[in-house]
Amino acid sequence: QVQLVESGGGSVLAGGSLRLSCAASGVTISEYCMGWFRQAPGKERRRVATIDSVGDITDAEVVKGRFTISKDNAKNILYLQMNSLKPEDTAMYYCAAAAGNSFERRFGGNCWSRRATDFAYWGQGTQVTVSS
Repeated sequence: QVQLVESGGGSVLAGGSLRLSCAASGVTISEYCMGWFRQAPGKERRRVATIDSVGDITDAEVVKGRFTISKDNAKNILYLQMNSLKPEDTAMYYCAAAAGNSFERRFGGNCWSRRATDFAYWGQGTQVTVSS
């Protein structure tokens, strides 16, 4: 059974930092395209950052230079370090995993461009609230 469990959310003042974690079981994140998404009330779910099987990273423009996605393959945990937080970063944050073919598992690629529906596994979300 696959489980993705996020933690680390909370309430911070603008300019503050948080680090989100996503503990995975039932999937080996080193073989998957992993992503962080967020959804604010009344808005669509948006992709924040992805990291492919070989560690190549892509960030959304709105978080470039402030957020960093990373993973610890040995611990099977995905992270999102969020610095210089802004009120507009307030949202529920989700981690997700998308399986790749054998080439992608070994050499990476085809991660940021994956449709949201390609991410078969999702966590329950962790709330991030940034106040001014």
